[in-house]
Amino acid sequence: MIHQIQNHRSIRKYKPDQIPAVILREILRAGMRASTTGNMQVYSMIVTTDTILRERLWEAHFRQDMVKMAPIHITFCADFNRFNQWCRLRNAEPGYDNFLSFFTGAIDALLASQNVCIEAENQGLGICYLGTATYNSDKIVDILELPNGVVPVAAIVMGYPDETTGLTDRLPLESVVHYEKYKEFTGEEIDSIYYERENSEQTKELLNTNNLDSLARIFTDKRYTKKDNEFFSEKFLEVIRKQGFLP
Repeated sequence: MIHQIQNHRSIRKYKPDQIPAVILREILRAGMRASTTGNMQVYSMIVTTDTILRERLWEAHFRQDMVKMAPIHITFCADFNRFNQWCRLRNAEPGYDNFLSFFTGAIDALLASQNVCIEAENQGLGICYLGTATYNSDKIVDILELPNGVVPVAAIVMGYPDETTGLTDRLPLESVVHYEKYKEFTGEEIDSIYYERENSEQTKELLNTNNLDSLARIFTDKRYTKKDNEFFSEKFLEVIRKQGFLP
């Protein structure tokens, strides 16, 4: 299992082969074994295989072709709807219409999603996370008919790989691990942490294509701009509000 985790690859091309129900069930059961706040399991996993629905999800995910290509799409949601209903049926008034509860459900959902991905790869499948689940969460709410108390926070596609990809580079361990307390970085340490990534052939190609002078500017000027971040932040906050977690 450790070997499998170390060899994780994001897959964007899939064979049309369907995933056997028994394997899919094992993968979803692995998701349910994830850690969860107070054993409440305030999340839901929505498995979508219907072609028409996946076409609509493809639109919501900025038309990334893997959404239509992969036989399975799973949306992971922070979900207090079920828990709230249970509380009220037991004469217990829930107090989960707040941001902390949303964040609790989001943590639960993300923990479950990673378990699902690990087990999927263990079963010989490929996966790819879709960061756009929060960008167009309002559309996903409508497509999947999510009730009050349910907000999409992550999504993946899953299927049998139709490509062989290399490992994506990662920063050195020292860049993300702090011992005892947070240790602030010096400029020299930042230079060292990003050296290999900044000097890779892929980076040189990106800079040439985009006519920019640094990899950092690929992120700030092209991929994740301040303007886009503010726009999609407002959209997502409105969804969180509309779904009952903010006044």
